[in-house]
Amino acid sequence: MVSKSSSHPVIVNMTDETITENVNIINSQSGDARLQFIMHRLVQHLHDFARETRLTTEEWMAGIEFLTQVGQMCSDTRQEMILLSDTLGLSVLVDGMTHPKPKNATIGTLLGPFHTHDAVTYENGESICSVGKGEMCVLTCTLKDTSGNPIEGGSIDMWETDETGHYDTQYSDREGPDCRGIVKSDKDGNFWIKCVKPVSYPIPHDGPVGKLLQKLNRHPYRPAHIHFKVDKDGYDQLITALYLKGDKYETSDAVFGVKSELIVSADKIEDSKFAAKYGVQVGDWHIHKDFVLVGNEEAKALFVEKSREALDKISVRANLINGLPVADLD
Repeated sequence: MVSKSSSHPVIVNMTDETITENVNIINSQSGDARLQFIMHRLVQHLHDFARETRLTTEEWMAGIEFLTQVGQMCSDTRQEMILLSDTLGLSVLVDGMTHPKPKNATIGTLLGPFHTHDAVTYENGESICSVGKGEMCVLTCTLKDTSGNPIEGGSIDMWETDETGHYDTQYSDREGPDCRGIVKSDKDGNFWIKCVKPVSYPIPHDGPVGKLLQKLNRHPYRPAHIHFKVDKDGYDQLITALYLKGDKYETSDAVFGVKSELIVSADKIEDSKFAAKYGVQVGDWHIHKDFVLVGNEEAKALFVEKSREALDKISVRANLINGLPVADLD
């Protein structure tokens, strides 16, 4: 099929039957075992997809045009490619595989396309939202490890939409971060912050991803939620979200982010003492959540275990390095 020259393989026969093997042979020269494995499986599955669907030239050109439009839609404030990954369920899958959790830890979900790196750090009890952004809500939370010990100094990065269902980055006159912020857990692992009650909203659907959803007869809506990115040295990063129980789109999230463990209740505050303690009013909203982080070593061991189990289940034989399958370069 191929013959060896002094520097690289030389293809000597090319047919529909040999093309896949030829491409994989040519791609096997990097010396990077992980890259070689990824490219081999990518080419194999991509070619199998074309064969199984009997993909036509016209259909593939339409696909190329679609992907081109997705890339052209991306900007500093809009990530259409992430949106495509989200709507195909790939983002949630990759996060789940990368950050497996034991049963007593808080489960993760997708980051989404609206996280920024300019969030302001607030003191416990302050509000991450400016005035007039929605109904007042107070979050009271704890941060602990899997043994129940409080974690002090954890960095909790939060972001949400305003009451109209828009993130601050979706406004052309944005002057700075709003409805987003960072807070630190105290010595007892507690943190509390004011925000607005989350609302459901449509993902951006005026671009190519939105057109695809329309063709698939899918709606673009996400249920009401607030995002969290939790970091602390020595612990596996947690990217997650809290979803409001009973939301209209709870069971049909456009980006597949809802997990039963992340559904919480938003309750009206009736206790005046509770309201006074947190600087809110009777009739405002309250959400509570206990977050549990996994230590790095426990997370690494679980990642390796889950990787081997998953590969065995689909009968993929490969060497593992730190839980990642790699090509055999010998």
